[in-house]
Amino acid sequence: MSQIRHALSVKRADDFAQWYQEVVSAADMAEESGVRGCMVIKPWGYGIWERIQRLLDDRIKATGHDNAYFPLLIPLKNFEREAQHVEGFAKEMAVVTHHRLIADGKGGLMPDPEAKLEEPLVIRPTSETIIGDAMARWVQSWRDLPLKLNQWANVMRWEMRTRMFLRTSEFLWQEGHTAHETAAEAKEHTLRMLEVYRACAEEDLALPVIAGEKPENERFPGAVETWSIEAMMQDGKALQAGTSHYLGTNFAQASGIRFQDREGGQQLAHTTSWGVSTRMIGGVIMVHGDDDGLKVPPRIAPWQVVIVPMLREDDGDAALIEYCESLRAKLADANALGERLRVLLDAKPGKAAAKRWDWVRKGAPIIVEVGGRDMAEGKVSLLRRDALWANNGKPAFATPTLDEAATGIPAMLEAMQASLLADAAKVRDGRILRGITDFAGIESHFGEGVKNPGWLEVQWSKPTGTALDAVTEKLKALKLTLRNVPIGAAPVDGSCVFTGEPAVERVLVAKAY
Repeated sequence: MSQIRHALSVKRADDFAQWYQEVVSAADMAEESGVRGCMVIKPWGYGIWERIQRLLDDRIKATGHDNAYFPLLIPLKNFEREAQHVEGFAKEMAVVTHHRLIADGKGGLMPDPEAKLEEPLVIRPTSETIIGDAMARWVQSWRDLPLKLNQWANVMRWEMRTRMFLRTSEFLWQEGHTAHETAAEAKEHTLRMLEVYRACAEEDLALPVIAGEKPENERFPGAVETWSIEAMMQDGKALQAGTSHYLGTNFAQASGIRFQDREGGQQLAHTTSWGVSTRMIGGVIMVHGDDDGLKVPPRIAPWQVVIVPMLREDDGDAALIEYCESLRAKLADANALGERLRVLLDAKPGKAAAKRWDWVRKGAPIIVEVGGRDMAEGKVSLLRRDALWANNGKPAFATPTLDEAATGIPAMLEAMQASLLADAAKVRDGRILRGITDFAGIESHFGEGVKNPGWLEVQWSKPTGTALDAVTEKLKALKLTLRNVPIGAAPVDGSCVFTGEPAVERVLVAKAY
């Protein structure tokens, strides 16, 4: 077997941002589209999204939701009904103003001045307002509640600083929207969907996250409460991986979502919304990737096992492919992680070593390489992506028999899924510092020259209004943000690090994407 190492040109420790961009390219996940802030998601990247979508969709439907689809274009008047909402998204909205193009007389095209729309249409940044219109039609009585809807769609939000998967102008996501009879029921559902996201992140993507409530200044525009799951990347920064919002009756008031209650009176519905997006793929890259490329957790890998025959373009190739096909068929009939294995026989022309390293960079969980000698001995050569290198610096090939590989690989995949989560959780937990008691400690911890400082969990008094504004400005000067108030955090026993007043809860502070 060839021992040549085809590592990335940039190491994580040297330039994490550039390393990330190289992984996206080397793993053949996505590329620039020619439109600023928009990307082409290539088959391997989209295959990962399809896996996330399928697993999360099952979880969403298990909580009683139905999928629907709502228009891409939303009348501007819908946003104007909810002032706080439109203010929060105004700078990010893409607006359609004309319905036709004409020649400009210079060989190009321009909007036809005669084709100006009577009312501008906004390309959806999120769908609360348009779905609220539908809910107002569909909800008439308490018997129509709860109404639980989910949409898989794309959205558009103009971004000044873009990075593929993490922050793009157009991205893919799901957005759930529900209407409920009471505040208690809606709040309970907000937390239920937060738990769905936590379970999906940890059990499917092997991303350890901390669930908690966002501070007032980080709430979704128009929300009463916003809850999030926060994941730590290898550079110590936080990534908001999903959010769930209790919207109170704000959007119901704006959209007219009223129902006849059990006593015959009229009430406003209590609504929720919640979503995760393709930025979760960016989280997978930055949590699990290494200096050789991506590592894809087996549950979301489009192909969990890739079999690469060492073809010589001679008469022996047919027998070798047949040998590899027998392994593929055995594995494809096996189960791991609750599903049939996804196995690819990569018999495309090309050198096996080059193809192997392509799959290493893509992060395929298990790569099986088979040559003529392997076949003669009834064996295969097997690499685990999470244990790529032996102590001698060479690829850590195992050489089981074909039957041993067929029976052993399912357990390997399950072990890999568990170890990726455990390893990431260990890294995260070791980089959350507690015990800072004043703002000077925060300044020191995140000071100039401190590399990958991780997160702080500090005690605070939950200031509001101008007092909170003062806190966020102090943090902004250090390029820091308040992430969330962790569910299940230890009780407070001291003073607020920002105001000196008695603390009421603990909050996470970090640099973030």
